[in-house]
Formats: sequence, structure tokens, C-alpha cells
Amino acid sequence: MLAFIARRLGAGIVLAWVVVTGMFFFLKFTGADPARGALGLYATEDQVATKREQLGLDRPVLEQYWDWLSHALQGDLGMSSAQNTPVIELLGTRLPVTVSLAVGATLVPAMIGTLLGMLAAVKPGRFDRGLQVVMVLGFALPNFWVAIILALIFAVKLRWLPATGYIHITNDPIGWLSTVTLPIIALSIGSIAAIAQQLRNSVISVSSQDYVRTLRSRGLSSRRILLTNVLRNAAPPALTMLSLQFIAAMSGAAIVERVFALQGIGSVAINASGNSDIQVIMGVLLFTVLLVVLVNLIVDIAYSALNPKVRVS
Repeated sequence: MLAFIARRLGAGIVLAWVVVTGMFFFLKFTGADPARGALGLYATEDQVATKREQLGLDRPVLEQYWDWLSHALQGDLGMSSAQNTPVIELLGTRLPVTVSLAVGATLVPAMIGTLLGMLAAVKPGRFDRGLQVVMVLGFALPNFWVAIILALIFAVKLRWLPATGYIHITNDPIGWLSTVTLPIIALSIGSIAAIAQQLRNSVISVSSQDYVRTLRSRGLSSRRILLTNVLRNAAPPALTMLSLQFIAAMSGAAIVERVFALQGIGSVAINASGNSDIQVIMGVLLFTVLLVVLVNLIVDIAYSALNPKVRVS
């Protein structure tokens, strides 16, 4: 198991390095100018040239890349050219918001999607057909539209939950829950449908296998067979879908944060893109890639626990 985890972790680190390296050179060769973004459109060329020198942008690109990478490995992501703030501090205050939404939008679909998928598989007929319609609607509804509708109903009209703002969990857990409930629901609708559909199809497929019929012929209860045998073999595809939904939640959080005026890394990335703030963009990308690698590693470990054959594949 340890060798398997080491291989997966090594592959994830290599992937993260490839992604951030590719993005660094992409930003450099697209003509993004952090100096101009920091000073504004009305700055003179002399002012921009001086700022470029201060930021080290007049050096060769390879030298800039090595400088960024060597400092990043030490936990130093540089300074924001637009806000003159350490990137690590800027992200440290915003990352909890986005992570709260992404984790919540992964755990909630995991629980609800698993329950609905199993019910749809074991209860064919009207329930299954009705659930299929709901799943299609869940796929079709954009999360930003769902976020707006939820805000109008539960925040503006009913006033059950706040429409904007974020309370840190360490300050007030109940207040934190009230501020993330609507955004998490908005991000979870499509994920619930995806996971439920995937698990339903997997459970139906596994239930038709010969070994399941053999277990039934031995007199084992359908509930025991479902929970101990069928679900174990049907879970891996759903786990893969769950990891994909985490990535979707991270990207979708940028829009949902705008709807609920949450200051997460999505808003940071959007502002940094407008200002050509390369240091911040690279910091957001690095944190996002590392989170995705971590989630995929957890999914791989769970997958290997369900199916030990993958450890030697």
C-alpha cells in the first residue's frame, strides 16, 4: 500500500510541476504585463519600464522561472504586483472560503447521490423514472442560475439565510454554516445528479453478475448483498466521478462566490487576471492543482481499498 501511495503521490507532484510550468511560460508569452496592470492604463512608458525593473521582468524568462520555482518550493510565492501584498498571505485569507465550498459541494453530493443512486437501482418503476427526470434537470441547470434563485427565495424573500458575506468557522461555526449553505447547495445540484446516475448504473450492472445470483441462491438477504458485495464493486466508478465533481466545484466556486459576494480565491483569480498579476495567478493555480492532486490521491487510496488489484496496475 505504501509503495502504491508513493507512486500516486509522485505522479501527482510531477503533474503539478508540469501544469504550473506550462502556465508560467504561457503567461509570459501571451504578453501579460504585470507592470502595466499595477500602474494602470495612464502610466507613462518610463514609469512602466521602472516598474518592470523593480519586479524583475527585464530578466530572461528562464531566470524568472527558476527564481519563482525555487522560492515556491520554500513556501514563498512572491508579492502581488497589483496589491503589493505577499501572495501567500492573500491566498491564506481567501482559500478557506473556496475550500469550504468545494469540500461541502463534494461531501453533500457523495451522501445524497449515493442514497438516491442506490434507491433508483433497487426500486425500478415510477421512482426510478421520476428520479431520472430529476437527474436530467440537475444536469441541465447552471449552478450560477441555481445560486441566484436560492438567494432570491431563501435570503431575500424568506430571510432564512444571509444573501452575502462569510463568517470563518473558528469565529462562529453556526454563522459559518449559514453563510455556506446556499452556495454549497447551488454547487451540489449537478453533482448529486451525476453521482446518483453513475452509481445507479453501476449497481444495476453489478447486480446482474453471476456471483450476485449465486449469493442470492445461498439465501443471503438482498440488503446484505447490496451493502457488502454490490456496493463495494459498484463504488469505484462513482469515486472517480466524485473526484471530477471536486474539480468542477473548484471551478464553479468562482462564479457562485460572485453571486453571494464571497471573497474566495475565485474572485482573487478574476481580479489578478484583469491586472495581469502573474504572481497571484500562479499562486492560485498552484494551490488549486495541489488540492486536486490531494483529492485524487484520497480517491486512489479508497479505490485501492475496494479493489486491491489496482495497487499492482
